[in-house]
Amino acid sequence: MRHRMRIQRNEGSVPLQATIQEVSMRIALTGCSGFIGSTLAARFTARGDQVTGLLRSTSRRDHLDGSLDRIVEGSQCDQDCFDALLDGADVLVHNSVDWRLLKDERIEEHYQSNLVGSLHLLDEAARRNMHVVFMSSVAVHHHMLARWDGLIDSHHPTRPGNRYGSLKAAIESHLWGLHTSTNLSFAAIRPAAVYGQDPRIERTIGYPILRDIARGKAYERKGGGKFIHVDDVASATLAAADRSGQPPVLLHLAELYARWCDWADIACELLDTTVPVDRSSPQQPSNNFDLGELADAGVTLSRGMDGIREHLATLRDRMANEGKL
Repeated sequence: MRHRMRIQRNEGSVPLQATIQEVSMRIALTGCSGFIGSTLAARFTARGDQVTGLLRSTSRRDHLDGSLDRIVEGSQCDQDCFDALLDGADVLVHNSVDWRLLKDERIEEHYQSNLVGSLHLLDEAARRNMHVVFMSSVAVHHHMLARWDGLIDSHHPTRPGNRYGSLKAAIESHLWGLHTSTNLSFAAIRPAAVYGQDPRIERTIGYPILRDIARGKAYERKGGGKFIHVDDVASATLAAADRSGQPPVLLHLAELYARWCDWADIACELLDTTVPVDRSSPQQPSNNFDLGELADAGVTLSRGMDGIREHLATLRDRMANEGKL
């Protein structure tokens, strides 16, 4: 496969600090067209870094204008594009995953692309003595041990409950092996459910809640989960990228627990309506994540439920403007 590298000019759509400070690093970023990846690209660029982004030829990229200094077309499992992606880079931020393969249960392809492809990419980063930031997930945890008394830290073993979690745990394990055998410097970011304004509005957390409540439907979804705002994921990733040469760190990103009925109640307030809402789910989770290591890395979380409210208000306005309410 032939790959094209295109140099983009930043036309001002992303506020660059490079005009007043020297570019500090070159970042090689995978998964840069997605919700989290596009936020990372913008944040790295805004602080003065240069970003080389790996994109599939079919990936949407209109929302990336000004965020990427270079574009390499290819996929994480195509070793032919590794040189173009990694040449000159100080840090590899590995954020990509091909969700279609998991969703469609194309398991063998999933193994080859998401797992084997990642291992080869990380091997190449280690060979080049690069610092690595890996976008993992709290999904590496499922079977949690009672001896942790409900507060899970980075010392808890990874015991995932699905193929996505086992993928992330396997890659983390490989990073530890590379650290021991090659002195690879790395950090793993473990976000919970990430909310924020997705460029594809229908994928935004809260979209179906607002849509259904606006239509007068009863809200019956039970349960809830841990949540983190995409900008906080970006802040943690930038902090992790600056840890080259420091000991490995595993950072859990799970600011708060919220039930789906809590989301629905806020949506009702914002839409100035009422519908029946199932509030039978427990108000507190069985386990929480220790955020001390995140604070030690210089990242504090303080949005709380106000962050979810602000997110839903912005999403409501987007949906109204696009005729989706």
